Amino acid sequence: MKVIEANGLDGRALNALLRKNKEGCIVKGCLGQRFLAAGMEQGVFEMEGIPGNALGSYLNGATVVVRGNAQDAVGDTMNDGEIVVHGSIGDAVGYAMRGGGIFVERDAGYRAGIHMKEFEEKVPSLVIGGVAGSFLGEYQAGGIIIVLGIGANGRRIVGDFPCAGMHGGEMYLRGACEGVTFPEQVSARAVGKDELDRIEGLVREFCDRFGYDEGFLLGSPFVKVVPNTNNPYRQMYVGN
Repeated sequence: MKVIEANGLDGRALNALLRKNKEGCIVKGCLGQRFLAAGMEQGVFEMEGIPGNALGSYLNGATVVVRGNAQDAVGDTMNDGEIVVHGSIGDAVGYAMRGGGIFVERDAGYRAGIHMKEFEEKVPSLVIGGVAGSFLGEYQAGGIIIVLGIGANGRRIVGDFPCAGMHGGEMYLRGACEGVTFPEQVSARAVGKDELDRIEGLVREFCDRFGYDEGFLLGSPFVKVVPNTNNPYRQMYVGN
C-alpha cells in the first residue's frame, strides 16, 4: 500500500493525494489536517498521528483507520463506510450521521451521536469503548449508540444531560449507570444478555478490531435507553 508523508502538507494538498490513491494508502505524520477522506466512496485509508477536525465527513463507503487519537466532528454527516479510531476522539463524533459505523477504542468528548438518524435499511452505529462526555445522543433521531465503559475506573460512563431531545434510535450503556440522570422523555431500563441480540454483532466487531473479550463485555449488565412514547417532547417536535 502506498505511503504518504503528511509532514508539511495542509489538508487540501493531503486530500488531493488521497483522491489520487482512491484504492487506499497509509498516511504518516498526520497533525491536524482537516477534512481528510471527506466524501470518499472506496478504499482503505490508514492515518498515523492525529488527523484534524471533520475526518471522514460525508464518508460514502470508504474505510478510515486512525492509529492514534482524532479531533472533533469525525464522521460528520457520514452516509456509509467505517471509521475505526485506535485511541480517543473529540467532540461531536457522528454528527448527523445517517449510515455506516464508527468504532472508538477509548473515550469520546461532548455531544457524541448528536442528530444521528436512520431511514429504512440505513441504520448508523457508534460504538465507544471508554466513556462519553455530556450531551451523549443529543437530539438522536435514529441509529444505535453503544458505550462500553472500558477503563472507566470509577468515572460515570456518560457525562451530564444524556439523551437530551432524543426522539428516535437506541442507546446501550454497559453497567448500572449509577449517578446518571436521564430526562423524563426517555425510558432507561436494565436489560439482560437475552435482550442484547440487537448489539451483539456490533460488540463483536468492536472486539475484533481492538482485541477485547466479547464474552466478558456481553456478559455484563446493560442499560437500554429509548424514547418514552408515553411522554414525548411535545413542545420541541410536532406530532405526525
